[in-house]
Amino acid sequence: MTAPQYPKPQYPSQAPGGFAAAPPLWAPYYGAPFKEAVQRVFKKYATFTGRASRAEYWWWALVGAVVGVVLNIIISAGMVTSTSTYSGYAYSAPTLGPVSIIGVILAVVWGLAVVVPSLALTVRRLHDVNMSGWMILLGLIPFVGGIIVLVFTLLPPKPEGQRFDQPTAPAYGH
Repeated sequence: MTAPQYPKPQYPSQAPGGFAAAPPLWAPYYGAPFKEAVQRVFKKYATFTGRASRAEYWWWALVGAVVGVVLNIIISAGMVTSTSTYSGYAYSAPTLGPVSIIGVILAVVWGLAVVVPSLALTVRRLHDVNMSGWMILLGLIPFVGGIIVLVFTLLPPKPEGQRFDQPTAPAYGH
């Protein structure tokens, strides 16, 4: 038996001339291109309501992974090794050089800047698969928690997840 295929929601065109446009911010953007997906993360910085598509979630995960690798390279490249003797035994210990310190500062700033939008995006992704955002707390379970949340983010969207949508009211007079 095959899984049911649900049609992707269609949104009315918002662009002048009748061309297709991105869905409104309150709706998930299925098949979101890279740039739009990353922009939506910051436009919905602390929005824990609504839903996020797999494309939105995984494009952001890619950005986070690439930035993390670059910051780790900067930190590692600036490490210096010093050799000292203590009680007749020589040992070398890596210490942070000036470049590593800059890398650590950048990593802390990046981490603080993206912790809230990343959590909000994960909650919205869980909503898209019709799960409570509180399921993100499963990630706190040692060893398996992160894997459980990962599996949930891989699941396809479910139409029942629309219960988490809160469309904005139309402007007065329209």
